[in-house]
Amino acid sequence: MNALIIFVLLLTLMLTGMPISISLGLTVLTFLFTMTTVPIESVALKLFTGIEKFEIMAIPFFILAGNFLTHGGVARRMINFASSMVGHWHGGLALAGVMACALFAAVSGSSPATVVAIGSIILPAMVRQGYPKRFGAGVITTSGALGILIPPSIVMVMYSVTTNTSVGKLFMAGVVPGLMLAFLLGLTTWYLARKHGYPRMAKASWGERWATFRKSAWGLLLIVIVMGGIYSGMFTPTEAAAVSAVYAFVIAVFVYKDLKLRQVGKVLLDSAAMSAMLLYIITNAVLFSFLMTSENIPQMMAEWITGQGLGVITFLLVVNILLLLAGNVMEPSSIVLIMAPILFPVAMKLGIDPIHFGILIVVNMEVGMCHPPVGLNLYVASGITKMGITELTIAVWPWLLTMLAFLVAITYIPQISLWLPNLIYS
Repeated sequence: MNALIIFVLLLTLMLTGMPISISLGLTVLTFLFTMTTVPIESVALKLFTGIEKFEIMAIPFFILAGNFLTHGGVARRMINFASSMVGHWHGGLALAGVMACALFAAVSGSSPATVVAIGSIILPAMVRQGYPKRFGAGVITTSGALGILIPPSIVMVMYSVTTNTSVGKLFMAGVVPGLMLAFLLGLTTWYLARKHGYPRMAKASWGERWATFRKSAWGLLLIVIVMGGIYSGMFTPTEAAAVSAVYAFVIAVFVYKDLKLRQVGKVLLDSAAMSAMLLYIITNAVLFSFLMTSENIPQMMAEWITGQGLGVITFLLVVNILLLLAGNVMEPSSIVLIMAPILFPVAMKLGIDPIHFGILIVVNMEVGMCHPPVGLNLYVASGITKMGITELTIAVWPWLLTMLAFLVAITYIPQISLWLPNLIYS
């Protein structure tokens, strides 16, 4: 009964158009002060101790690094490199967009940042080359979602904080699925481009490829520094985030010189605003998790599900449907912070690997970012392309179907996620 009251209250507040973070906070406070005897001091204490985790510091640093790279011309150089490698195939510039999104995802950790950085440069170029605007928008909107699957990923950090799972293992688990999804999105793009006879670019010589690689090398080196540093044991994922922020600042301001020193203040302010928003959501989600635990709701749900005789296959299907439905009304960080504490205990009781479960949730979040009504990537792409959400929704369908098929594979073939972390950490 208490669980029903909590979720009805939360849903009602969200339907009024209230921001998710405030809806969470109000739900918790209303329930605690009217239906329980929990002292107000413990609520205040939970607000502070909830975000007193070392891993959370990675979030503002990765946001800052992503913002420096978005403003610092790194994306343009990555697009030039990708174009020189795959531009001569069918739909060359679109394929370069997919490849550039995968490369930029590996340094930014954010899907909207990837869509903005790559899309704002490559979409006008695609239209000039004769691609339909709708095709270009579909490619970039869905490929930008790689930002939360290819490590480093802000969403993975949030899952780690919520469930006490290793960030390093999650990052490593995202590598193979991230590369697989990039390949599948590229394959879909190539097939459609070949079918409709979209333009190709002249084949670049190896000299031209080397020149574009050399120019983009400073940005690509960040992937080596972050991932290599974590897995060699030189620094933790949080320290890697701090190193990436400093490195991104140096290459944007002093190496590429695309970002002027006077613009650094604005980048810092933008990053601080985005970090504050995410930390506010995390704080309220921690309170919500505290309420759920104090009311014993996850444990009761776990017992009910196991009592129904739901096996792993059926449970994972239910989780996917639930997360895809949640993706209709919430953005990824909120879904992870609300759903993970509820679903995680059930998954553990059924013997599902916590790393595999984390990647499954992240892939669901990717799909959610590309479909209406609140697909974050759709809104970002809409701002770049000046296309309506309905038109964009139609545009992304071929790639969205590819992502859904990939989600099924990730759900029921755990080794896709677990092979690399098991190899590294065995």
